[in-house]
Parts: sequence; structure tokens; C-alpha cells
Amino acid sequence: MAVSRPAPRPTADVSAWRPQVPGVVEVFHAHFTGYAYPMHVHEAWTLLIVDDGAVRYDLDRHEHGTPHDTVSLLPPHVPHNGSAATADGFRKRVLYLDASVLGEELIGAAVDGPDLRDPVLRQRVGRLHGALSRPGDELEADSRLTFIGERLRGLLRPGRAVRAPFRDPVLARGLRELLDARVTEGLTLATAAGLLQAHPAHLVRAFSGAYGIAPHQYLTARRVDRARRLLLDGLPVGEAAVAAGFYDQAHLTRHFRRLVGVTPGRYGSSSVPHPPPPTPAPAA
Repeated sequence: MAVSRPAPRPTADVSAWRPQVPGVVEVFHAHFTGYAYPMHVHEAWTLLIVDDGAVRYDLDRHEHGTPHDTVSLLPPHVPHNGSAATADGFRKRVLYLDASVLGEELIGAAVDGPDLRDPVLRQRVGRLHGALSRPGDELEADSRLTFIGERLRGLLRPGRAVRAPFRDPVLARGLRELLDARVTEGLTLATAAGLLQAHPAHLVRAFSGAYGIAPHQYLTARRVDRARRLLLDGLPVGEAAVAAGFYDQAHLTRHFRRLVGVTPGRYGSSSVPHPPPPTPAPAA
């Protein structure tokens, strides 16, 4: 006689946080097995990628799914559910975005086609999650989110896709001057866009086209240079990190090692004081 075994209990491994990036309400990473979401709604846009397994869900009485190459965009205020499409559950990464990233005029298009098979968008969303997982890299995340929003609008309303602007060296120089004046405190793209009267995506494109480097890479390089000077002055690594504009010592170490080739601790300890000037020989 076969012995019936109880169904495995649902398990969940989740992490959630609110980054200091305008437009991102919440970041949510989760691995679920044996769990199904009931019908519910969100106030924010839900931008979802699935890394392992697959999810099936109902949106506006139509069934949808999330294979690996798909980015799913669920609009606010529209009921949906969700459950694993495989026995091993699913691992997902989610961004909840407010109306500053996507407006309500796109809700209808997202209901009609929430699953977007676009390799460029998928790659960009994955890289944004990487930046959001690193405290101190908010300008990078801000830049990546700007281009994701632009691509989403182009996919949902293809007749109104945004074209890349022409080179604008004057605008690029203006952004560089803002970054140079705010190396330690930094700035958001929204602040820069307001000061320079330009769209954030236009700002990033103009800067990258003029200097061959993204604004967040430029700012990081300036901060590493400042940290090098502070370390040579004898400042401890943790103090040098904060004084140069990094989130903490680990944030400095990650970028310092990538740009200089050694850790800041080793760099500081290798400093050799200038030798004293030679003593003049006594007069004969």
C-alpha cells in the first residue's frame, strides 16, 4: 500500500530595500517554492525578471508567463496573481517604479503586452540590479534607470520611440563642471537635468559621447584620485573613503582596486616619505 506523503511546505528566501535612487520605490529579490500569489494590485509599476524557473500569472483575465529572456512589466492598479510554473519554484528580481519613470498613459499598452522579449532591456535591467546592490553607486543606477525607462516607453509605444540626440559638447561640459564641483557630495541626474535644462538621457549621451566615459565613471575616477592624495597624506583608509565621497571603506576598495590595481590599504602603506635634502659639505 502506497504511503501518501504530505506536500512540501512553501519556502521563501527574500531581501528587500529602498535605494536612494529617484523613481525606485523598492527592490525585491526572492526565491519561492510552493507559494502562489493571490490576486492583488500594486500602486507602483512592477518590473520583473526571473533568473531561475518560471512564473505564470493572470493579468486582466489573460494568462502570461516569464521565460528567461522576458522582462515583465505589470502596470499599477491592475489585479494580477502569480505562481511557479516549475516544481522547483522560481527566483526573481523585481523593481517597483513610480510614475516619474513611467506614466499612467502607458497602462493600457502594458496590459495588452506585459511580457517584453527584448535582450537589450533584459541586460539593462540585470545591470541596474547590480548597481542597486552596491551602496554608493546611486549615480550609476540613476543613469541605468533612465535608459530603461526610455526603452520601455519605446517598446510600449513604438511609434514614439525616442531617438538618440546629436552630440552636444556644451551640455557635456556643463555636466562635467557640475560633477567637478560636487565630487564629494555627488548629485542626481534629476538635479543636473534641472540645472542644465536637459533630459537626463540626453545628458548621459552627450557626456559619454564627448568624453568616452559615462558620468558615474567620471565621478568615481575623480573620487579615486582624491582618495589617493588623502592616503598619501597619511589619512586612514576609512576616513579617506568618506572624505573622497565614497559610501564606506568597502565602496572605496572595490573601485580603487579596479582603477589603481591595488587596495587602498596597500597603496597607503607603500607611501615613502620624501628624503631630506643633502647636508651641504663643510667649507674647506
